[in-house]
Amino acid sequence: MSLKIGDAAPDFTLKNTSNEPVTLSDFKGKSNVVLLFFPAVGSGVCEKELCSTRDSMKDYENLNAQVFGISVDGPFAQKLWVDKHKFNFSLLSDFNKEVAPAYGAFYDLWLAGKWDLKGVAKRSAFVIDKNGIIQYAEVKENAGEEPDYSAVQDTLKKLS
Repeated sequence: MSLKIGDAAPDFTLKNTSNEPVTLSDFKGKSNVVLLFFPAVGSGVCEKELCSTRDSMKDYENLNAQVFGISVDGPFAQKLWVDKHKFNFSLLSDFNKEVAPAYGAFYDLWLAGKWDLKGVAKRSAFVIDKNGIIQYAEVKENAGEEPDYSAVQDTLKKLS
């Protein structure tokens, strides 16, 4: 079940690549949150998406937004990717596959070229306001399509 605008964002706690817990509700009343679910560390479209986000981080900060990338990859693989690309936002590991399904951002089976992978996050973008309410939701069925970054930032501008 996909979440929609106006729904309360499901709370979660996931570990970042420094093994520190990040809890969504800790940002309530403090900042807006952008969640970017992505299928897999090391894949081309995911790299393009997260590098684009890295390069736009000043814009997100100016719009009072915390950005998190979430995949089902283990934190060790994510850490290698963070170090390689110098991401300036946290990647969170949903290794136990609990958060992506709660957001409707989950492939039971993802056909990626010659790979048939079970249980991978769908490329998705969510903007959650300071009250914990979803103000933007985009879940891609085609993992080759990037989120609409302009729509994400336009939503954040309206919340500022």
